[in-house]
Amino acid sequence: MTVKNPVGWFELYVRDIERAKAFYEKVLGVSLTQLKQSGGSLENMWAFPMNRDGSGATGAIAKMDGAPVGAGGTIIYFVCDDCAQAATRAKEAGGHIVKDKFSIGDYGNIALVSDLDGNVVGFHSMA
Repeated sequence: MTVKNPVGWFELYVRDIERAKAFYEKVLGVSLTQLKQSGGSLENMWAFPMNRDGSGATGAIAKMDGAPVGAGGTIIYFVCDDCAQAATRAKEAGGHIVKDKFSIGDYGNIALVSDLDGNVVGFHSMA
């Protein structure tokens, strides 16, 4: 099996699913889609846009009793046209800029923000 991108799924655990949904939809300019409940303690999940036949990873914001929220050592990077603009939109939507846009050399630029639950996420752009 040849894997181009080994990350297949992610979940960002949040306290207030509607607030988180509005935040990510505004910041990323996308619509999230509600996933059917799979049972257990997982209360509510909203998936980011996905293309099952394409490369890259997708995932969801999720509300689950007892799940840890906030900074936990894993950073998910969202691809965008300009990471500085995405970071600004995150701040306007109530988040905080952790690290402004900076170069990572030949690999483009990144910026880090924290969402409304303290999850640290990154934005990556070539510009």
